[in-house]
Amino acid sequence: MISLGCDHGGYGLMQHVKAYLDKNKIEYKDCGTYSTDSCDYPIFAKKAAEAVLSGECSAGILICSTGIGISIAANRYKGIRCGLCHNEMTARLTREHNNANMLAMGAKCVSEEEADKIVETFLNTSFSEGERHIRRINLIDEL
Repeated sequence: MISLGCDHGGYGLMQHVKAYLDKNKIEYKDCGTYSTDSCDYPIFAKKAAEAVLSGECSAGILICSTGIGISIAANRYKGIRCGLCHNEMTARLTREHNNANMLAMGAKCVSEEEADKIVETFLNTSFSEGERHIRRINLIDEL
């Protein structure tokens, strides 16, 4: 199951991502927000991150206007590695090299078509298990 979180700026793109997940029969937990009413992205980053950390969800997807704020908020939680991705390459590399367990996107930065490609790539790419990548993740975890 995938946890989802967004703020008002990411709400529209998140609706598109939910339709993509539904179409591909991928289960998700919608952690909000549930409208375009102004809200604070750290609240929804926290809910989605907690679902990943608890093991309820295997990964998460976060969206705000740029993806920056919501990814910063998620990365405050020990054990979360949230990669801000703008294309398929960054989605692939954040999984292969960083073993990211959350994906962030910016609704003002990626189109719906690009979001589909990013989500697909993120969800279907495995960690490379490379020694240097494991070493670097361990160093991050020690911070």
